Formats: sequence, structure tokens, C-alpha cells
Amino acid sequence: MAKKKEETNSVLPRDVLAKLQETKKALMQEEQKREEEKQARELFERKEREKNLSFAELLERHGDKGNKF
Repeated sequence: MAKKKEETNSVLPRDVLAKLQETKKALMQEEQKREEEKQARELFERKEREKNLSFAELLERHGDKGNKF
């Protein structure tokens, strides 16, 4: 009911309002895609940094508390 009231109070024509809503939706999807790409890139970079650590750095970070099995 509130949505109908909101639509009737709109100053913009319906077609312009629909285009704006579509544009907003597209921009939100693009922003979400960029955020996902950023997270994937950060994860990849972190894994690459860990892969390039020396044995001494790994021992310092994780300690010598592992076992053989």
C-alpha cells in the first residue's frame, strides 16, 4: 500500500523512473562485481606472498609444533 502511495507522489514519469531504477540496479551489480574481483585479487596476492616465504619465515610464523603424521 505504501508503494502505491509512493508511486503516485512521484514527480517523474514512469518510464524515466523505470530507467533510473534499471540504471541503479546495473550500477549496484557492477559495484558488487568489482568488490568480488578485489577480494579474489587480495586472496591470490596473499597466497602468492605465503608461497614465496622462506622456510625460516614459515617456522617463525607457525612455529615448530607440527608432527610427522
